[in-house]
Amino acid sequence: MQERLVRFTLFGQEFTFYTDAAEEEVDAVISLLREELEGDGSYGRSSVPSSKMLVLGCLRIAAKLIRLQREHDRSLRAYEETMARIMEKISSAADSAV
Repeated sequence: MQERLVRFTLFGQEFTFYTDAAEEEVDAVISLLREELEGDGSYGRSSVPSSKMLVLGCLRIAAKLIRLQREHDRSLRAYEETMARIMEKISSAADSAV
């Protein structure tokens, strides 16, 4: 895919970047950023500079990513343990059948 210029406005400022990501992916990323920054309205736009808002939004997204990675790791470990138990049962059943 060829790189293209993406423009979007946030807090009255225009941001641009080049990407080769699919348009749907870029739209999802920008929507996620908007949701994190504008969703709960806990930060007043007039009291917090937009640069600080962007950093706070990135930190919130990073915290969610870390939480999801931990959940994924726990799920993967549980899956691997379950599969090991199943394989052990299958092996035991096969050994006793012989």
